[in-house]
Amino acid sequence: MRYQGRLSQWDDARGFGFITPNGGGERVFLHIRALPRSSARPVEGMLFTYQLGRDAQGRPRAIEARRVGEAAAPAPAGEGRVAPVFACLFCVAVFALTLAGRLPWQLAAGYAGLSLASFIAYALDKQSAQRGGWRTRESTLHLLALAGGWPGALAAQRLVRHKNAKPEFQAVFWLTVLLNCAGLLWLLMPPGQAFLRSLGV
Repeated sequence: MRYQGRLSQWDDARGFGFITPNGGGERVFLHIRALPRSSARPVEGMLFTYQLGRDAQGRPRAIEARRVGEAAAPAPAGEGRVAPVFACLFCVAVFALTLAGRLPWQLAAGYAGLSLASFIAYALDKQSAQRGGWRTRESTLHLLALAGGWPGALAAQRLVRHKNAKPEFQAVFWLTVLLNCAGLLWLLMPPGQAFLRSLGV
């Protein structure tokens, strides 16, 4: 849910201020990092819309704030139709290759389990971000994706709306996807098949 309020105080040197919600109520903390990078510098009196979060002390703070009248940021990587279609085709391919005996069932189960773990990790981290709690390291999220949990991570980015608008994170995330897909392709080749047989799977 998005709220609206007027910027009643702003310290440009320190990059934060406070929004007074429309209709009254407790002031909401606004940090410059809650705004899109392309957004103009805030000025007292501007109207903003925002999602409401909490810091570690339970005080209200603005999340994903945007100046009223400002167009929403362009959809980041993974927000179009190509990414979810690719993820669905990938999962179908893994399932089909498992049924055909080209991949061990343990690998398919690993993809499913890691995807679920990734989705949960993203959801919990989003809750922590809103409440000002302990955060999950980005390196941990990337390792889960690299190990095979990237379909679940992609689903969480779209459904939970977390880590989907950070270019640096997205760049590393898609690198982990490419590396994981490359690893799967290697397992389908003779050396990879020989490696799987040596493991007894």
